[in-house]
Amino acid sequence: MKIDGNLTGTLDSVGAAASRAEDRGYDGLWSVETSHDPFLPITLAADATDRVELGTGIAVAFARNPMNLANLAYDLQAFSGRFILGLGSQIKPHITKRFSMEWSSPAARMREMILAIRTIWDCWDTGDKLDFRGDFYTHTLMTPMFSPGRNPNGHAKIFLAGVGDLMTKAAGEVADGFLCHAFTTEQYLREVTIPNLEEGRAKAGKTMAGFEISGPAFVVTGTNEEEMEASAVGTRQQIAFYGSTPAYRRVLEMHGWGDLQTELNTLSKQGEWATMGTLIDDEILNTFAVVAEPEQIATELNRRYGDVSTRISFYAPYHSDPERWAKVMDDLKAA
Repeated sequence: MKIDGNLTGTLDSVGAAASRAEDRGYDGLWSVETSHDPFLPITLAADATDRVELGTGIAVAFARNPMNLANLAYDLQAFSGRFILGLGSQIKPHITKRFSMEWSSPAARMREMILAIRTIWDCWDTGDKLDFRGDFYTHTLMTPMFSPGRNPNGHAKIFLAGVGDLMTKAAGEVADGFLCHAFTTEQYLREVTIPNLEEGRAKAGKTMAGFEISGPAFVVTGTNEEEMEASAVGTRQQIAFYGSTPAYRRVLEMHGWGDLQTELNTLSKQGEWATMGTLIDDEILNTFAVVAEPEQIATELNRRYGDVSTRISFYAPYHSDPERWAKVMDDLKAA
């Protein structure tokens, strides 16, 4: 199992942070699209490291188009040889109201977007005429001046994030890996996500061999009761935030908590963020998160996900005692 971390902070600190993470033994680093563009940190991290894989986890796909994503991924792969283009759909209000872009049939649109990106890359590789015609995207013009040619490091991997059935099946069909949402559980992963991925792979005439599954895990830990409680409070609020989203209701329904989604959604519209966290009881917390002292984290993560996930990252990682956290990583690699 590969152990991944996150690229955070401002651009002037990314290079040094990435170098430290590589020295600590991380296998990959993900740049998130929240308050900053996710692609710029990859360039700085690539320049400061030699080994770790670097990916967007995620870039909002529908805020862009296949051509500019193909260009960005091409350049980052050519520069580093270690780039993963991680894409996600976001939800309709963000696409239409924040990015002022179109929203329709997200799974079908995402599938077509990835196929278009791959077609563009193939055109650059071969010099053949670009001729992609889909329901959402059309790319039929590529003059020599605008083609960078064959990528010296080959094509970047493409990972796709998802929760629902259709997006997960699309990931299995057209992507190289799947980015599990943090708002998932072991039961949901095994009973819903994996079968959908397998169905998508079968549609493409492929097996799960070589297909990567990456999942961020909620971890509640600390060196004392005070740290544990602070970690639990933050994690409860994060679980509640995701649980308020209608698109993720099915995860809660699998465990008999569907009505909680309605209550959380109502509170979110009232701005009652702290109150929302108090609705996440210990049973829910322990279902979504590993709650343990550092020395038990690796054992529990491996028990839950060791036979299904190929790489894992940590939501709210624990760094107050770097030596104990390094032992967690060593134990996970050994497991």
